[in-house]
Amino acid sequence: MIKLLLADDQALVRGALAALLSLEPDLEVVAEVGRGDEVLAAVERTNPDVALLDVEMPGLDGIAAAAQLHTAHPAVRILMVTTFGRPGFLRRAIDAGASGFVVKDTPARELADAVRRVHLGLRVVDPALATETLTAGTSPLTPREREVLAAASDGATAAAIAKSLHLSEGTVRNHLSSAIGKTGTRTRAEAARAADRLGWL
Repeated sequence: MIKLLLADDQALVRGALAALLSLEPDLEVVAEVGRGDEVLAAVERTNPDVALLDVEMPGLDGIAAAAQLHTAHPAVRILMVTTFGRPGFLRRAIDAGASGFVVKDTPARELADAVRRVHLGLRVVDPALATETLTAGTSPLTPREREVLAAASDGATAAAIAKSLHLSEGTVRNHLSSAIGKTGTRTRAEAARAADRLGWL
């Protein structure tokens, strides 16, 4: 039996995935959590073979949870499952230690097969997303530019961002200007939207 951990903040989706995967004779769901910061403790409690992690979760996002899990328990295979197949998410997930990345509308039989292949040590990636990721290229944003742009995405002023990130206003403006240039946009709001759409934030 392949033991699975499911992490998804939407209880309905998590329950549906658990029900569908449990129908497979060789798959057993041993743990379900709704937050990214609950993943590590659940893994230590139930010792799964494969962890299916949603990208967007409260507490800790799925990619950060994947990195944490991969560092603490490298033998546990990680399969990212997301509603939004954004190119930047795929690259960041692979860098964090994920072995696979599929979208939630993948048919149940294909998802079960993806779990088996990841368990065997193979890499599984949604083909359309793989193509889009190759086309989009890597994120040109530095970690600090990502941080500043993410803070600006809700409309915060340069002064507020500077205070929250312990930077000077001039430094914040420089990072925002650089991010605008790298995303080929005209305003910081457009830059934040473009970066979010590509999964760079």
